[in-house]
Amino acid sequence: MTQNPNALMLFAAGFGARMGLMTQDRPKPLIPVANRPLIDHALNLVDSIKPDKVVANVHYKAEMLVDHLTPKGVLLSHEQPDVLETGGGLRAALPLLGPGPVYTLNPDAIWVGPNPLQLLKSAWNSDEMDALLICIPTARAVGFQRDGDFDVDAKGHITRGTQVVYGGAQIIKPEGLSEFDQPAFSLNLLWDKMLRRNRLFALNYPGKWCDVGNPAGLALAESMLENSDV
Repeated sequence: MTQNPNALMLFAAGFGARMGLMTQDRPKPLIPVANRPLIDHALNLVDSIKPDKVVANVHYKAEMLVDHLTPKGVLLSHEQPDVLETGGGLRAALPLLGPGPVYTLNPDAIWVGPNPLQLLKSAWNSDEMDALLICIPTARAVGFQRDGDFDVDAKGHITRGTQVVYGGAQIIKPEGLSEFDQPAFSLNLLWDKMLRRNRLFALNYPGKWCDVGNPAGLALAESMLENSDV
């Protein structure tokens, strides 16, 4: 089995309901931030690691994402008739992604600083890890308005808690997805299994990160980019 990831999954199938009227005429990944669609900010991060395959799942207003992503060489996993959430969506895309660990990336965040995918690539240890998640301390998570997801110890082991928020970028071994019967489910269920085996790890992101989950987050992300050197 391939131990280093050579494929990447973009989660692009959601409805973007928290964006309100902004997603009435387009899917959330096509909402512009600083005159560039969210998903193009994500693809810019992907370009530097050059995975063999990039796959995006699509559901809501899928035809718009098909038109946008197909010319960019992104393979598409169509979720019909229902959206499959992160766990079900990743499992459904595995025939396109191929075997072994994969990167996954949520397009609804803006990063300023080191490329999170490159950080993951450098820190990944397949012998010790089943997943490695980029996390941000809640005090530095711009636009994030709830408790964090995890606590992290000095060796990077994760437990459920409130210290850090998952930033939406990870390397994960998807084999355990076959253990779930339901078609639609969250990757949190697989993370919990990894937690019990002490094989779920976090990597602290040293740069700036903004959650673009609602219109207020969009304005914050544009301000963050405007005041950065990129």
